[in-house]
Amino acid sequence: MQTIIGREKEISVLKQLFQSLKAEFLALYGRRRIGKTFLIRNFFEKEPCIFFYCSGLKDGKLNEQLAEFAKQIGMTFYGGASITARKNWKDAFEDFHKAIEQVSSTKKVVLFFDELPWMATPKSNLLQVIDYYWNRYWTHDIRLKLIVCGSSASWIIKKIINNTGGLYNRVTRTMNLDAFSLHETEKFLLHFGIKLNHCQLLELYMIFGGVPHYLSLLRKGISAAECVDELCFQKGGTLVNEFERLFGSLFKNEENYIRLIRMISKFPSGIGQAELIKKSESSDGGRTKKRLKELEETGFIIEFIPHGHKEKGLYYKIIDAFTLFYLRWIEPSLKTALKQDNSAGYWLSKTNSASWKIWAGLAFESVCYKHIAQIIKAFNIQCGAEVGSWRYVPRKLDTQGAQIDLLFDRDDGVITICEIKHHVKPFSIGKEYAKKLLNKIDVYKKHSKTKKQLFLVMITTNGLKSTIYSEKIIDGAITLEDLFLKI
Repeated sequence: MQTIIGREKEISVLKQLFQSLKAEFLALYGRRRIGKTFLIRNFFEKEPCIFFYCSGLKDGKLNEQLAEFAKQIGMTFYGGASITARKNWKDAFEDFHKAIEQVSSTKKVVLFFDELPWMATPKSNLLQVIDYYWNRYWTHDIRLKLIVCGSSASWIIKKIINNTGGLYNRVTRTMNLDAFSLHETEKFLLHFGIKLNHCQLLELYMIFGGVPHYLSLLRKGISAAECVDELCFQKGGTLVNEFERLFGSLFKNEENYIRLIRMISKFPSGIGQAELIKKSESSDGGRTKKRLKELEETGFIIEFIPHGHKEKGLYYKIIDAFTLFYLRWIEPSLKTALKQDNSAGYWLSKTNSASWKIWAGLAFESVCYKHIAQIIKAFNIQCGAEVGSWRYVPRKLDTQGAQIDLLFDRDDGVITICEIKHHVKPFSIGKEYAKKLLNKIDVYKKHSKTKKQLFLVMITTNGLKSTIYSEKIIDGAITLEDLFLKI
């Protein structure tokens, strides 16, 4: 068994589930590579129970899924004995149910169906069979804990959690496994002897986004830039072709989803649903909306309404760090650095370029959005504040526009406006930048028509240098260190 790093909240839920005095049905979902299988196996395989684990086979035919299922029944319940594979799920589950029944009445039984969407091949009726056995037998068996899991979050949500048939309202618990925070990322890497300072960890996080599988690929004793070069910019690098593998494993006709992702990536601040449907040139807006929902549920994009723009509908932007990094850096290099096989030091060579600074600013902003709880704690903002961003695009050439990275509309008559800056040194506010910030506040006041008190605060990577302008207009500041807070 391997040590589970972080995941305190999830472990607490699993402990409650295991100790429960009733049958439990947990639906677990989350982005591929996020550690769902690792968490469940490493938690339950050390508990005093019979632990049944069966994973769906990607692109496996029905007979292949049934053969694997029979094999795991034999391994778990009959000491590795060979079990004849059935031709359908109904007969297979009859064998399965008999195996469960012969277990001692005092022994808990945990059933883990991993990658259930792959197991449920078309017309196989697997869900109907699970429905029958859960409702007819298992829901009354207090020993039993059923866990179903899938990387296709949309499938788990639609087919299991929001099922309108026999499984309706049968799930007792749900768990959406998310990426590590910066704090958990540091703790995870330290477990493997990788000791990096917070700036180095931030660079890795802006690229890999706290996905445990990606972090597990990092090598001890080298810098963040060297790690990125090895994995993303050298021939044979483990993550060079990860983008295609990732989408191919989650979606049928993945090219349609990739096309949407590419369009959204061109609008870092977000693009409206109506404009996106128009740009997709799809004759079926409903199908595009469905794909957008699946991309959101799978963790690639976020659906949001900009602060003060409720009448203008939904917007979308990419929040998956690796997807953004691939499209901006890895994909273009496939025809240059990787093809020429002279890519050692490629990423480090880009870190002083203007394009890198633009990317780093957007990536750091995304990191901040993933650490809202830490920002709220650092600024001591009360719970219940509305979190959002704001942008005004002028209709006339002689009118000034403005964009606010992050704001907290609070219940105490205050709006905290955050300016987010990625900078390799302590950030210094000069006369021109101060003028820009004050203009931003004026534009927001005018067009939002707010009467609330406005506080302007800075979120920076390496602190804020004290100047006459910062002393005059900045009401508070936090740094990268605050984003590493444990919540």
